[in-house]
Amino acid sequence: MATVSPLAKYKLVFLGDQSVGKTSIITRFMYDKFDTTYQATIGIDFLSKTMYLEDRTVRLQLWDTAGQERFRSLIPSYIRDSSVAVIVYDVASK
Repeated sequence: MATVSPLAKYKLVFLGDQSVGKTSIITRFMYDKFDTTYQATIGIDFLSKTMYLEDRTVRLQLWDTAGQERFRSLIPSYIRDSSVAVIVYDVASK
């Protein structure tokens, strides 16, 4: 009888300044599209994607944080229990 392995869950938090492309990266990964209109993330946005990786099923929880300074105090509570922190920055910015 085959055993079913438990679903592995990974929390990925995207961090970076405002307008660097955090939401664009997540949108491309989740929906395979690029939205040319800009709309700032307010607080945090949360998305989940289940996928097959190396012969097992994993659930990725993607946390899109707001880049505005006024939301920075909330980040420590969002990154708690994260598996991965993705730091996004604009290489063209001075």
